[in-house]
Amino acid sequence: MPEFTLHFPPDFRWGTATSAHQVEGNNTNNDWWRWEQEEGHILRGHRSGRACDWWERAEEDFDRAAAMHQNAHRLSVEWSRIEPQDGVWDEAALERYRTMVQGLRQRGIEPMVTLHHFTNPLWLADMGGWEREEVVIPRFRRFVRRVVEALGDLVDLWCTLNEMNVYAVQGYLMGVWPPGKQDFGLTMRVLRTMLRAHAAAYEAIHQVQPEARVGIAHAMIIFDPANPGSPLDRWAARQQDKLFNQAILDALLRGRLPLLGGGPFLRGVRGTLDWIGLNYYTRRMVAFDRREAKALFGRNFIKEGAEQSDGGYGEVYPKGLFRLLRRLSRYGLPLYVTENGLPDADDDQRPRFLITHLRQLWKALQGNIPVYGYYHWSLVDNFEWAEGWTLRFGLIEVDPETQERRMRPSGELYGEICRANAITHEMVARYAPEVMERLFPG
Repeated sequence: MPEFTLHFPPDFRWGTATSAHQVEGNNTNNDWWRWEQEEGHILRGHRSGRACDWWERAEEDFDRAAAMHQNAHRLSVEWSRIEPQDGVWDEAALERYRTMVQGLRQRGIEPMVTLHHFTNPLWLADMGGWEREEVVIPRFRRFVRRVVEALGDLVDLWCTLNEMNVYAVQGYLMGVWPPGKQDFGLTMRVLRTMLRAHAAAYEAIHQVQPEARVGIAHAMIIFDPANPGSPLDRWAARQQDKLFNQAILDALLRGRLPLLGGGPFLRGVRGTLDWIGLNYYTRRMVAFDRREAKALFGRNFIKEGAEQSDGGYGEVYPKGLFRLLRRLSRYGLPLYVTENGLPDADDDQRPRFLITHLRQLWKALQGNIPVYGYYHWSLVDNFEWAEGWTLRFGLIEVDPETQERRMRPSGELYGEICRANAITHEMVARYAPEVMERLFPG
């Protein structure tokens, strides 16, 4: 077999992604911390606790990222630290975040800052949170403006909201995240409120920092019909795709939030994206099932015989990354892969996962799809929401009790890819020889 090298653009961003609550530790003033204290919400009764101790020691992991030759990192700020009470600002917390992003810059790592990653201050949650547009939108705008004023000389790449669709579905339709409700109408109301809040944040950021680049991190899943020849399976897959994947994009790029054939016009929302971030993990097969009304009459399952990640998290389906990047390219905006990864505690899949997914990303670049960066989820093992510590996504293993770290082989591979700005024949041969013939036939 002839040797090969898959080269990436010279200015490509190689990074990892984290979120405040999952890594900082002791975020006691938000709704997720309160949710964790109630029995039955988190698998095995796990709690975030000290998490990865980033509020005190983030720079130690920044050093590890720099040693892996990463030049980008996506992190979030915790609203409940910065504004512990309605209208009351904690300047020390803002200064700590300023030290963090400054530390990234000093290590040659460009920060992308996410302004809302699932958690809300307790005072906001107790006022109705995202269910009450008149409460949350002006306060989110105020919060965003304060953060940008504090960090804008160090950050110009902003992500307003992480995975609006996941937040709304998990918290308001499935009821497995706070506030634990199950109401389709309320789910749609929360989505509309978040879209309007994003637009308000977009405007506020550009008022403070005209040159800012503002986008969202949007979760997308491949929904394929279980039987492509079945009109009902195809219909069910389309409906799930429309609600989960497409509705938010249509709202932000066309001004409408579609709902099974129609939807309201959202004033001021259209055109409020400078870039699109894709969070991609998995594919689901969809079979029509009239009993699954909550899931739009589609029963989801993993394709028989498909590779799965730990904990039944999902199918490992690398081609989905290319399919979604190609789909997003039609909007003509810069793209980032803002999350991509899998839970794999023993690291027997992640090296192969990295190579196969990054090959699909390379394929997209060869087709002139404008992808500017890849942020692997995650740099370190972290508290994984309702799954607690049972799912391990890190390139670096973390023991939450001792805070000890250990670089996984996949972390070593990712460091080599970042340093070379390429995937080489030799890397594949060492880390994932089983995919050599399939991906790179001679």
